[in-house]
Amino acid sequence: MTLKGVLFGLVSVAAAGISQASAQTVKIGWINSYSGFLAQAGDQMEKGLNLYIKLHTKDLPPGVKVEFVRRDDTAAPEVGKRVAQELITRERVQLLMGIVASPVAAAVAPLTAEAKVPLVITNAGGVAITRISPYVVRFSFTQWHTALPIGAWSVKQGWKRGFSAVADFIPGHDAEGAFVKGFTDAGGQMLGTVRFPPATADYAPFVQRIKDAKPDVAFVWVPAGPAATAILKAIKDLGVREAGINVVSTHDLLPDEELPNIGAFGAGILTAGNYSTMGVRPANQAFLKAWDEEYKGKAIPNFTSVAAWDAASAVFDLIKKTNGKFTGDEAMKYFATVKLDSPRGPIAIDPATRDIIQDIYIRRSEMKDGKLINTDIDTMKAVKDPWKELNPPK
Repeated sequence: MTLKGVLFGLVSVAAAGISQASAQTVKIGWINSYSGFLAQAGDQMEKGLNLYIKLHTKDLPPGVKVEFVRRDDTAAPEVGKRVAQELITRERVQLLMGIVASPVAAAVAPLTAEAKVPLVITNAGGVAITRISPYVVRFSFTQWHTALPIGAWSVKQGWKRGFSAVADFIPGHDAEGAFVKGFTDAGGQMLGTVRFPPATADYAPFVQRIKDAKPDVAFVWVPAGPAATAILKAIKDLGVREAGINVVSTHDLLPDEELPNIGAFGAGILTAGNYSTMGVRPANQAFLKAWDEEYKGKAIPNFTSVAAWDAASAVFDLIKKTNGKFTGDEAMKYFATVKLDSPRGPIAIDPATRDIIQDIYIRRSEMKDGKLINTDIDTMKAVKDPWKELNPPK
C-alpha cells in the first residue's frame, strides 16, 4: 500500500471514531398496560406516543437518536415494579415514561428516587404519586383536577343531595374524596357512597344502591374504556335518570373513543375533563388532522392519547436542548420549566409539585348528527391539583 493510501485509511478511521463519539442514543423505558383490564387505555396512550415519535424524530439534533425500550406492566403493581427495575439496571435507560394505572406508578416511584432516573407519567392520576419521589413529573391529571370541580358545580345546579359509586382502587378513592370535598364544601349533603371491584362485569347491584338512595345527583367513576359503557348501560336499564337522579363524573366516564359504543343512552351527562376532540383550538385541530392521517378513522384519541403526546413533546424538547446528554437532576430541572400549547389548551408543570397545571372543562354529552359528543359548556382556567393545595407537605 502506498503512503498516500495508508494516510487516507488512517484519516477515515479517525473520522469514523469522531462520528461514533458524537453520536448519542437516548434510551427511554416505556411502561404500558399492553394486557390486563387497562389494555384499551394503554392502546390509546401508545397511539399518542407513536404518533409524536413518527412526526418529530426528524427534529432531533444531528447524530442523536431515541430508543424506546417497551415493557408490559399487565396493570399489575408487582409486574410494573419488576420491569421498571430491569429497565433501570439492565437497559440503563435515562428516563422512564408511561404507566396507565396509579398502583403501578406508586410501586415504580420509589425506584426512581434510588436511581435518580426520572419518571414521566402519561396517565396514572393517583394524587400522592409525585410525593413518593422527587424524580416524578406528571403530564396527565389527578382525579382532584376533575372530580372536585364537578362536585362544586353540581351544587350550583341546585342538586343538594349526593351519592357516589366508584371503582375500589387508588384513582377511584381519589375521585370519591375529591367529589365529596367539592360537593360538601359548596353546601351539598352526601347520602352515601359505594365502592366496587375495578374489573367487575356486573354493575347492577351498585347502581341499584344509587337508585335506592334517591339522591339529586350521583357521582359515578370507572376506569375509562369498556367499563364506561357497561356502567352506563346499567344506569339506563335500572332507570336511574328516569327516577330524577342526575349523573355526573370525570372524563373517564365518557372518553371520546368510547362514545360510539355508548350512544344515545349516554346523552345528557355532565362531566369534568381536560380534553375533548370537540375542543376548538388550533393545536387540537392540527393534532386531530395528524391523528386521522395516521389512524385513518380506526381510532379516536382521548385524554390519555393527548397526555402521551404532550409528554413526548416535553421529552423531545429536553433532548434537543441538551443534545441528548443530561442527568436525572438536569431533566427534572428542565421539566419544572415546561409550558406547552397542547391540544387540550395551555399546560405547564408546577415547579413546586411537579404536577400539571391545565384548563378543566365542564362538558355536556349530547347527540349531534347521530353521534354522541362532549360539548364544553364551562371552563376553569389554569387549574393546579387542588389536593396538594389543600394538603401541603408537613
